[in-house]
Amino acid sequence: MNRELKRVSIVVLAMFLALFGSTTIIQMFQADTLNADGRNTRTLYDSYRTERGPILLSDGTAIASSVASDDEYKYQRVYANGPLYAPVTGYFSPTQGSSGLELATNEYLSGTSNSQFLDSINRLISGQAPKGAAVEVTLDPVVQQAAFDALGDQEGAIVAIEPKTGKILASVSSPGYDPNVLASHDNAAVLDAYRTLDDDDRQPLLNKGVDGDLDPPGSTFKLVTAAAAFASGDYTPESEFPNPSTYTLPGTSTVIRNSEGGSCGGGATVSIATAVELSCNIPLAELGVELGYEKIRDMAQSFGFNMDVNITGTGLNPMPMQPSTFPNALSDDQTAMAAFGQYTVRASALQMAMVSAGIANGGIVCNPQLVNRVVNPDLSVLKEFEPAQLSQPISSSVAKEITDIMVQGVQSGAATNARIDGVDVAGKTGTAQNGSDDPYTLWFTGFAPADDPKVAVAVVVEDGGGLGQDGYGNLVAAPIAKKVLEAVLNK
Repeated sequence: MNRELKRVSIVVLAMFLALFGSTTIIQMFQADTLNADGRNTRTLYDSYRTERGPILLSDGTAIASSVASDDEYKYQRVYANGPLYAPVTGYFSPTQGSSGLELATNEYLSGTSNSQFLDSINRLISGQAPKGAAVEVTLDPVVQQAAFDALGDQEGAIVAIEPKTGKILASVSSPGYDPNVLASHDNAAVLDAYRTLDDDDRQPLLNKGVDGDLDPPGSTFKLVTAAAAFASGDYTPESEFPNPSTYTLPGTSTVIRNSEGGSCGGGATVSIATAVELSCNIPLAELGVELGYEKIRDMAQSFGFNMDVNITGTGLNPMPMQPSTFPNALSDDQTAMAAFGQYTVRASALQMAMVSAGIANGGIVCNPQLVNRVVNPDLSVLKEFEPAQLSQPISSSVAKEITDIMVQGVQSGAATNARIDGVDVAGKTGTAQNGSDDPYTLWFTGFAPADDPKVAVAVVVEDGGGLGQDGYGNLVAAPIAKKVLEAVLNK
């Protein structure tokens, strides 16, 4: 073989190897990612030629399913009680792509995941129509409905978690939308509906419990600061701090006050326990300065702040979570504000539910879980998800100390509107400031029963609950949380 022919052969071989390698990478390693990409219109149209698998509650009830259609598409997506479950299911639209579980678990629902390849071949050989797998979620329909009804027309979100497993029992966001409108095969109507939803400043397409522009957690964050203090070994619930009626932030002329005005319960000094129970800002600001931002930041991070938390913990992320944030570097005046959930601290409802769930679970934070399992059309289990530990930010003894403070806060402190007859409820309210003239953000987070927790919940109500700066957490958020807790306890 002459030299020129050898060169040509080498080039052809190199091209073949490059083509073979790239094809192998795409087919073996990138197929799932490409199939899950909402911009992949080919996958979208292929999915309409397949009977898309349902999204199921654990009792087998379908909250999203496919029905035969007599138009250019073979199937249309239908959502049972669409607005109730929209924050979780998302939508599957012929023109607008998909979101929520429809997007995140598309490869299973459409039957195109690598793990479903052999099943697809078998169905092809046997002449059966292609069909996707079912995705079973952790939501409890009773708790979901109670949360939906309790939040009503308020802008905000609710997340309820089973503390011992991390399973999400309810996820509600308001204002919401009906995914059936976006699943229609009337493309002009879908486009018009989508534009209306997308242009709405209240962001109805977002699941506000986990995504979007997060809110300052306000006094609910005092649980994290208290945890950092007790875990350090330098403080106990009885540790005392000066109890002035005003406090000038270190190095500034800025003055802060307690929400009720005056000192915290009277007296020259006040304990950390009383300060958290009554939700006083000044003692927590003083504590924050003594602790330093590093200890508070580290504790916040151990609860999940500044983390990309995967909502299953096993690779599949069915509901992307916007990370809650605590700053990485603060001056003393900024630390004082951050210690009671202000400055640039931001949190989602899911994050604050995780804080309560971790305290309820003896200091262990479980990875939040939304999907129980994926089931093939022949009812065989394709993939199953088990509860997993995310972290252990505090010891069981510290968790007990904080629980006792939270119980007292509900019994006679700043969270009394969450009281349930015959049940010890552990809770903490928050009334977060957003600017000198802006409405407050109203919070509640807690769990029940305190001695054997069945559910942890977080409620966030935006826009002051319609009351501007006259609303506060115990007035608006605590009664909402009470209804969710009762829904679990009364089952």
